[in-house]
Amino acid sequence: MIEPMETPPAGTAPTPPATRSASEPGAPARRPGRSTVKWVLLLGALATLPAFTVDMYLPSLPDVAADLDASPALAQLTLAGMLVGGAFGQLVIGPLSDRYGRRAPVIIGLALHVVTSVLCAVVPTIGWLIVLRVLQGFFNASAQVVSIAVIRDRFTGSDAARILSRLMLVIGLAPLLAPTIGSFVAGHGDWRWVFWVLAVLGLVLGLIVLRFMPETLETERRQAGGVGSVFRGYGALLKDRHFVALAVLPGLGMAVLMSYVVGSPFVLQEGYGLTHQQFAALFAVNGIGLVISAQVNASLVRRVAPVRILRAALVLQGVFAVGLFVVALTGAGGLIGLLAALWLTLALQGLIPANASALALTRHGERAGTAAAVIGAFQAGVAGLVSPLVGVLGGDAVAMSTVMLGAVVASLLVLGLATPAFRKGGWHLPA
Repeated sequence: MIEPMETPPAGTAPTPPATRSASEPGAPARRPGRSTVKWVLLLGALATLPAFTVDMYLPSLPDVAADLDASPALAQLTLAGMLVGGAFGQLVIGPLSDRYGRRAPVIIGLALHVVTSVLCAVVPTIGWLIVLRVLQGFFNASAQVVSIAVIRDRFTGSDAARILSRLMLVIGLAPLLAPTIGSFVAGHGDWRWVFWVLAVLGLVLGLIVLRFMPETLETERRQAGGVGSVFRGYGALLKDRHFVALAVLPGLGMAVLMSYVVGSPFVLQEGYGLTHQQFAALFAVNGIGLVISAQVNASLVRRVAPVRILRAALVLQGVFAVGLFVVALTGAGGLIGLLAALWLTLALQGLIPANASALALTRHGERAGTAAAVIGAFQAGVAGLVSPLVGVLGGDAVAMSTVMLGAVVASLLVLGLATPAFRKGGWHLPA
């Protein structure tokens, strides 16, 4: 069964008492110290980089298609390509961070993010932009995978779930701010200026890491052996079927979110005639829902096991996703009906990835970087493969809601069939 590591593996340092989980998987634990505020802000700043790289670009997506003489489906591939690149990037960077520490991989990744952002700003064709976005996702994956690994370096169990929820508050600011910033930048220049801003953002984050982020993985706790032995750690992770199931859930959740992200500019701006500014405002409203649910989750995990929250949230999200599909198919309620159904479906996301990730990480704290890489790779890879289906199916509200509903149904099937979460006894059943 899933249990927090009460006795660290050989060669690892014991987890500080103030940040250990109290009992079984997902059981509420003591609140971490005030120093967690520093970590939430620092790691949140890093974790927002991939989100800003996607969301600042959203309002300009139709302009990119027009300027580079590309179809909407090809323009959407510049988003999906970044996610796929991010999936591969995390699979490479995660094990390297277990072997060489957390600071070096993230600093190198941020530097290369700056380079690819500059190249995206001067790209001549849609084909080159797709390629560069794949590389951009690969390099800035270091920010996300290191952020999650650092949390596991310092926190476990429900503490980790709570910190991840707090991190979601900071990450949730990206959908609130990024499209508005992107609209402002594109409105005073064009879509290429968005990438210049992203280059500056990467540079600033690199300086912050150099100045304020200490190394959290001591030399004696790093994975021994060469790079090959580090990558063999994936074998141990993939043999754990409960870990794999939990690691897939954030990816399916991201598929729900990214199906909305890639489809909404065309659905709302071209289908309903919204301006860049109106689209950015509505995008921010949905971001508020994510922030609220993330903070509700941070409060709930003090009293309720994360697995119980995860189970209830997925069921409720399934109900709302069905409602969204019906509204899109029938046109009931018009734009207001569609936006209300979208808000309810998306708001549940704040209750799902943090709990699934924390439970998965609890099983393999001795290789947190590699485990975080698997979670992140599923998160980016599944979303990158699923979200283009919105364009393939027509790019309208029905296509968007169909893909979102499919991802939610898949999440419920994974949790119900590949884990004992819905069975009598739950996680107390043998693994």
